[in-house]
Amino acid sequence: MGLFIVGIGVILLLLLMVVLKFDGFISLILVSLVVGFLEGMPLHNITASIYKGIGSQLNSLILILAFGAMLGKLLADSGAAQRIATTFINKFGRKNVQWAMILTSIIVGITMFFEAGFIVLIPIIYTIVAETGLSLMYVGLPAVIGLSTTHSFLPPHPGPAAVATIFGADMGQTLLLGLLVAVPAAVIVGVFYSRTDFVLSAKASIPEGLVTSKIFKEEEMPGFGISLLSALIPVILMAISTCGALVLSKKDPVMLYLQFFGDAPIALLISVLISMFTLGIQRGKKLNEIVPSMGASIKSIAMIILVIAAGGAFKQVIVDAGVGNAITALTKGLDISPIVLAWVIAASLRIAVGSATVAITTASGIVLPLVQASGISPELMVLATSSGSIFASHVNDPGFWMFKEYFNIPLAQAIKVRTTYTCILSVLGLIGILILHQFI
Repeated sequence: MGLFIVGIGVILLLLLMVVLKFDGFISLILVSLVVGFLEGMPLHNITASIYKGIGSQLNSLILILAFGAMLGKLLADSGAAQRIATTFINKFGRKNVQWAMILTSIIVGITMFFEAGFIVLIPIIYTIVAETGLSLMYVGLPAVIGLSTTHSFLPPHPGPAAVATIFGADMGQTLLLGLLVAVPAAVIVGVFYSRTDFVLSAKASIPEGLVTSKIFKEEEMPGFGISLLSALIPVILMAISTCGALVLSKKDPVMLYLQFFGDAPIALLISVLISMFTLGIQRGKKLNEIVPSMGASIKSIAMIILVIAAGGAFKQVIVDAGVGNAITALTKGLDISPIVLAWVIAASLRIAVGSATVAITTASGIVLPLVQASGISPELMVLATSSGSIFASHVNDPGFWMFKEYFNIPLAQAIKVRTTYTCILSVLGLIGILILHQFI
């Protein structure tokens, strides 16, 4: 009965979001209330579960999201993101521009949300297309795929970071394992898929009169070294901490410092503070110019934070209602890998709901009992759930419309290119995770 009620909740979620066009935050809170009531929970317990779920979900995650948005804003406003892109393109050359765009988007995308990274990179893409005469799809699609990959597989992005928090996974290990899956997948789809006639036959063009972000002049941008370092500081600190855990005892004094500075919120805070100086003050900007811009970055992700919080509420209601026991009992009789099952649940929700963030936060509550009962690495279960959440982007996904409008292509061709590449990327992610599972 518990699973049936959760199914009703998911259907209600689809009705609210797809038919009635409610936003994800309100939809998830309403569904949490309904599921709790139908499960027979006392009314005061339902609200207590919702509050607990929101608090436990945001916990350290709120710092990750906030500092990540600030760092992304600093990279964009200073011209550092553009510097990284133009340097790679100059180094790789015109023939290898796709490799340059993949590398740029992965580096920029590690600390920026998909939408923010897209807006930062699209004017750079337009400039490269105008200067080289190459097609917009040939130049731009690898960059979009790189952003999709980092958004799906790598914390500190909202989806993977939120699920890592729920599953109790180590953020640094999730990042490193995610890179092992994300980089090959991005190359396969971003370079080889984007060169096929299937993709290049789509008639993309630069829209007329479309307002884009600022294109910086050469003298306005910071140096390549400092731009790259600013973007990668959190990755470096988290990687050092994770590698240290492999060779040092947990009680080793050195390990205590590595864990502190490699903790995702602290690593991002350090990056923000350093970047405020290297990308701002050192380049002649005053604090009263830098701080308001960073504050604006938080406003841009406010709804993302609320949706993630509401996803935590829904998860907690499912847990407190005892649905997890039913899920565990059911899956014990199934001859299917928990990794595959987590992927299928997230992919199904993504197709129905559209929002990857809603799909992954909803799926995480359903998948949590599998993580606890299966004994499989929680880091791999995070990646399985997050890779499923990007499957089959189509007309109910805001990112789909951003892609369509900025590439100025007909709806049918947008479905052909965007929906197909998200399917391939998601399946490749699953395959990569299953391979890693053989060794972990």
